[in-house]
Amino acid sequence: MISKLAVFGLCMGLAACGTSRPKPEDFPNVTVLQDVRTSWSAQIGTVNFPLVVASRGDRVALANSQGTVVVLSAQTGQDIWRVNLNQAIAAGVGSDGQQVAVVTRDNQLVVLKDGQVQWRQNLTSSSFTPPLLAGGRVFVLTADRSVLAFDGATGGQLWTQQRPGEPLVLKQAGVLVPFKNTLLAGLSGRLAGLDPNTGAIRWESAIATPRGTNDMERLVDLVSPVDRQGDVVCARAFQAQIGCVNAERGQSVWTRVSNGDRGVSGNDKLLIATLSNGVVQAWNRSNGERLWDTERLKYRVLSAPLVTPRGVLLADNGGWLYLLSLADGALLNRVKLDGSELAAAPVQAGTTQVLVTREGRVMGLQIP
Repeated sequence: MISKLAVFGLCMGLAACGTSRPKPEDFPNVTVLQDVRTSWSAQIGTVNFPLVVASRGDRVALANSQGTVVVLSAQTGQDIWRVNLNQAIAAGVGSDGQQVAVVTRDNQLVVLKDGQVQWRQNLTSSSFTPPLLAGGRVFVLTADRSVLAFDGATGGQLWTQQRPGEPLVLKQAGVLVPFKNTLLAGLSGRLAGLDPNTGAIRWESAIATPRGTNDMERLVDLVSPVDRQGDVVCARAFQAQIGCVNAERGQSVWTRVSNGDRGVSGNDKLLIATLSNGVVQAWNRSNGERLWDTERLKYRVLSAPLVTPRGVLLADNGGWLYLLSLADGALLNRVKLDGSELAAAPVQAGTTQVLVTREGRVMGLQIP
């Protein structure tokens, strides 16, 4: 069962599986309307698993595929600590600013602090979603859609919430985030609110409903990153819809059709999502009204976006970084990276935007 769950990776869109797609428009000259500066860079090694960068205050936690776990200063890019587990990593990184957690390819949950392994626990299923550390506990979402809770100090298992498994799940980071005293988890196309003390499900709200005649068409997993503003959490269901849920009440605010495979980002006024064909869309966060879309990056394979006060930051798989206007999606700047695509969605760490490429280059950006 697990091998079947694990085979569906990021082979989606037109280019990823070898299917031809139209050639994107070239940009011979780009007028720079907003400066983007690289303030520091570091190297962590090759990343070929669904990495999520954990940002807490001035610290960012990362890992490479070979088992090196690193905590860097977001201001300088210098190592705070670095350790090699000598185990290939399948999911990570989770952090609460003190402890750091990853899941290895041999299904082992590993929790570290200050560069030292605190404890390990064997899991019965693989995981592609970073562990969540919150409230002195470590939560894990496995590929069979089970949610497990462990004591953060000892590693003792506290509870398990099991759900009926689907034939396929994405080999991509899912949704597992905190909301006040509720644990939010993506279960198929639904956002579920769980009691973090017992695992009992308090509510569920559908972002998308499985449809179609085969397993591939019915695959509607929620994917990270999600975006939270106040009580409202917005997320994407893979190749189906985006939507927002009031997590205090467990009620859907709105959903809209949006055919894409990356997570979303936003602010208190808008939500940004990319489509599989490279179109970038902006939606009114409160009611789901379409604000604008831009085809300037059409036919490029895009990363998840990051909404910053100065614009929307995202990259393509050719190693180019773009900054788009929040007002209308106009191109404000384009910067060449190291030639490889991003391994994780860009994240905000204090006043720094942090990017990680597949080749393991970590960059700290400033958008003045």
